[in-house]
Amino acid sequence: MTLADRDRCDVLILGTGVAGLAAALTAARAGADVLLVCRTTDPAATNTWRAQGGIIFRGEGDSPELLAKDILVAGADYGLADAARFLAEEGPRCVQEWLVERLAVPFDRAADGRLDLALEGAHSVPRILHAADKTGAVIEQALLAEVRRTPGIRIVAGVQAIDLLTTHHQSRRAEDRYALDNRCLGAYVIEASTSRVCTVLAPATVLATGGAGALYIHTSNHPGSIGSGFAMASRAGARLLNLEFIQFHPTCLYVPGAPRFLITEALRGAGAHLVNREGERFMTKHHPLGELAPRDVVARGIVDELHRTDSECVFLDLGEDGDKLAAHFPNVSENCLEYGIDIRRERIPVVPAAHYTCGGVVSDLSGCTTIPGLYVAGEAACTGVHGANRLASTSLLEGLTFGLAAGEHAASRAQRAPLSESLADVIPDWEPVPGPSNEDPALIAQDWSSLRHTMWNYVGIVRTPERLARAVADLRHQQGRLTEFYRSTPISAALVDLVHGCTAAGLIAAAAQRNPISVGCHYVVGAPERAASEG
Repeated sequence: MTLADRDRCDVLILGTGVAGLAAALTAARAGADVLLVCRTTDPAATNTWRAQGGIIFRGEGDSPELLAKDILVAGADYGLADAARFLAEEGPRCVQEWLVERLAVPFDRAADGRLDLALEGAHSVPRILHAADKTGAVIEQALLAEVRRTPGIRIVAGVQAIDLLTTHHQSRRAEDRYALDNRCLGAYVIEASTSRVCTVLAPATVLATGGAGALYIHTSNHPGSIGSGFAMASRAGARLLNLEFIQFHPTCLYVPGAPRFLITEALRGAGAHLVNREGERFMTKHHPLGELAPRDVVARGIVDELHRTDSECVFLDLGEDGDKLAAHFPNVSENCLEYGIDIRRERIPVVPAAHYTCGGVVSDLSGCTTIPGLYVAGEAACTGVHGANRLASTSLLEGLTFGLAAGEHAASRAQRAPLSESLADVIPDWEPVPGPSNEDPALIAQDWSSLRHTMWNYVGIVRTPERLARAVADLRHQQGRLTEFYRSTPISAALVDLVHGCTAAGLIAAAAQRNPISVGCHYVVGAPERAASEG
């Protein structure tokens, strides 16, 4: 399916992970004409597909109050209590209604047929639903199949957004530029294969573009997770918050030259231990919970051990349970075996890697942003749930719950405030830069390398004021060069990606520099630490 040069819909959704798919389903069920676009040729190629550990449900002796408390504590008491409470109350209900009953997602079950619930780090009780170690993949598969069965949803693959359309920035009417309210009217999008730019007009647009982990050298994320939603929302004038809180997953497979495949923390919850090259456990020196401490604590503990022992990696030791754990985590076992590591008999070499962006575009509990007509859901959003650090297995739950809410609200807005023909007519089509392209793949590759090294070395797990100042200055200089180049050469998907990535990296570095307090994922050497009582 392709787009018209000037296309229309009620609800435009950018992204096909759990949040985007959930939003599409509720929007279509509310009667909206939905256009769902994704940057890859395969809509399933998302971070959701890569999520291994599980999704929060309800444990024995569990309650919304207990779950909300765990969420807020893991977030260093920096989160929004109302958002944590909403997720704790609505999330398990959405899982039951949509994933368990309506879509019959094949979650693992105990011998008696009941849903099997796992324990993960910083959770008070076992409450994590899982499908071996491919939980995200089975959820993505089920949601995508339902989307394809649902009337009123168009899916167009291989298309990525360039910029949001707003009355303040694109309208040719003077009164729109002077109006106090800015309104989102859709987006300019580009076909990756042809570089054709289309104007998509919509009274409601949902950003479900994911996070920014791929701005770092080591990441568990899909390569497309470059903060494009942050870049577009910032240019449109939306409020962003908490971008400095980048969660680094403590354990990704470390094999030189190989992708940083995520090793789920559920493996540690099931009994695996972190050891150094001498086989010694070290995490108990950093936190009473040892390997099950919050992710930022574990990641810094690993970095400290790497520096202390002058090592490139640490190891996950499955011990005497190697056979049992290999059977329980077949995805981990198969991926390690691909690189010659038999986890039944050998320790798994691991390093931390950028994993989750806790902040994003500010939204309320319905996904509404500070720009009318613009919604956000999933990792691109800052709902206040995660605070300064994300509790394990909240990502899929947040994407599902807030995606469903955003889609429903977006559909109602499209019905209440449809896009008039007069307003649509004052939005111009994309103006291409004339002449031949002078885009150089080698220069783009070098720019990406420079950007990722800057983020990893200066805006990484351990930060200093000097590193952050250097990052802000370097990224500002790089962005200036790219902006000039962007204005002088015909557009392409590769160039859009680079500009989005550099813009998002600059936003993250600047947010980190503005925060002088060490809290959660944001750890600055020598900075005072924020006490929980300050929340």
